[in-house]
Amino acid sequence: MKKRLFIFLIIGLIGSVLNYAGGDKKSISSEEALQKLVDGNLRFVNGASINPNQSSQDIERLSKGQYPFAIILSCSDSRIPPEIVFDQGLGDLFVIRTAGEVVDSIGIGSIEYAAEHLHVSLIVVLGHGKCGAVTAAHSDGEVEGYLNKIVNDIRNNISSVNREENNSLEKAIDVNTKSITHQLRESKPVISELVEHGKVKVVPAYYDITTGKVDFFK
Repeated sequence: MKKRLFIFLIIGLIGSVLNYAGGDKKSISSEEALQKLVDGNLRFVNGASINPNQSSQDIERLSKGQYPFAIILSCSDSRIPPEIVFDQGLGDLFVIRTAGEVVDSIGIGSIEYAAEHLHVSLIVVLGHGKCGAVTAAHSDGEVEGYLNKIVNDIRNNISSVNREENNSLEKAIDVNTKSITHQLRESKPVISELVEHGKVKVVPAYYDITTGKVDFFK
């Protein structure tokens, strides 16, 4: 690995000390992490959530260090809280949420920290049905303020989508999610290097807002 910013080294050192103090938890593979998400979402959909890792003992345990097993980049939509839809608890998921999953340098830096210093092996880009941000980008309307930046980024992602074809909004949502997945896979120097060496997997997923089910794609 190339040299990182000094602050990342300091954060990594602090994290290592905290992990040692709290009894370091072994990282799991991307396949194991993905299965945990699949199993958790199945419980959620079936109304059988167990709401793990939410006790006072868990709060005390996690005060000594964090050991998330998956990174979730999802939309800020209030109907899709990752910890709930995947039936996970405190310290299980490292979550970055933005409208339309649009990710900038700050978001990527946050993902880099979790992947490189917390040794999380799975990154999920979670799109969803009826996404308002993609709907705005898929229309011809103009928006004001900083929202314009989000809409323009999504429009660049979905530029290949024909707005006249059937189900084109759902197609746009799919293309946007997969475009962001590709962006992360190719993000240099950190994430692309981890992907190349098989240390991290980045996968797109889709949350069905009418059923609560999450489907994962390659």
